[in-house]
Amino acid sequence: MTGLTDILQPYVDDGTLPGAVALVDRGDGREPEVAAVGGADVRGEAPMVRDSIFRIASLTKPVTAAAVMMLVEDGRLALTDTVAPWLPEIAEPMVVRTPASPLDDVVPAARPVTVEDLMTFRAGWGFPSDFSLPALAPLLGELRQGPPRPQDVAGPDQWMATLGRIPMLHQPGGAWLYNTCSDVLGVLIARVAGCSLPEFLAERIFEPLGMADTGFTVPAGQSGRFTHSYRAGADGGLDLVDAPDGQWSAMPAFPSGAGGLVSTADDYHRFARMLLDEDGPLLTDGSVRRMTTDQLTPAQRAGAELFLQGQGWGFGGSVDVTAAEPWNVPGRYGWIGGTGTAAHIVPSTGAVTILLTQRELAGPSPYPEPMRAVWEYAAS
Repeated sequence: MTGLTDILQPYVDDGTLPGAVALVDRGDGREPEVAAVGGADVRGEAPMVRDSIFRIASLTKPVTAAAVMMLVEDGRLALTDTVAPWLPEIAEPMVVRTPASPLDDVVPAARPVTVEDLMTFRAGWGFPSDFSLPALAPLLGELRQGPPRPQDVAGPDQWMATLGRIPMLHQPGGAWLYNTCSDVLGVLIARVAGCSLPEFLAERIFEPLGMADTGFTVPAGQSGRFTHSYRAGADGGLDLVDAPDGQWSAMPAFPSGAGGLVSTADDYHRFARMLLDEDGPLLTDGSVRRMTTDQLTPAQRAGAELFLQGQGWGFGGSVDVTAAEPWNVPGRYGWIGGTGTAAHIVPSTGAVTILLTQRELAGPSPYPEPMRAVWEYAAS
């Protein structure tokens, strides 16, 4: 009988992946199936283990969205609130006249940015399908948007001041744009809560759920479980991007709500199960339903095809609206991380699928073959 190890081992054997950890919880009351294959680095000197720690990149986004919903349930925020009282740097944003306009051809935003604009990635800043547009250059250069490099990013106040000088690509509410809104939400959480984002997430999510290996830096004394990170090299091999003593060895000045966390398969499974726990201890079913419901118009989904592959977007993650592939189940919620990670839940069945690897994605699409293979296995 084929199992998760059988699915993943060939990708280690042929050099596609140094190693991987996968978890499939079918929501049927049985223990999740977990596989750990390969090594923590390309040399294979340290074997991959179930509790290996990975840079989870954009799997941070659903966690950030959940934290915002906690503040909403606390009565400290409303989704309809404008963010200007907490984020004055973007109180009066400018917008390029057309997406292709130069940075100095701008008009005022037609209305203020709201919390819901940020949660749905429709605030006006972020990545479209065309990466050549002039308004994207300062996001990549000045704000260091892109593959996570936490030690290279300025602190929240300086980061927000820079964002306030960068024109939006679209009017608030007009289009879905990837990534930047989650970083803004991280700053919003900290300012509303009156503490740092790492402190808020630890107190309200990680500690209650027992996510002891999740945070913006590797837990003290646990670097031996931290994997190396790689990207495809020009020679067909893998080039080192980050080692255990690198970018996540110290707390960053800017804890990224878009892609800054490290975690393990079991820790992220705890977070996923919380989302599936109706009226659980951290979020009500109503809040989770808002998170996991598609918020986009058909035109906005079509404009985000490069990233969403025809699916929708809720708060912090994609939502399947069509069964285009065997793994697409309407209502399936989750996301992928650029460091080679993926996690999804299916609220209708209680299923959870998690894959953590060390190989960066080459781009938003197509999905890497190991992900597709695990998703197909979980859906079978």
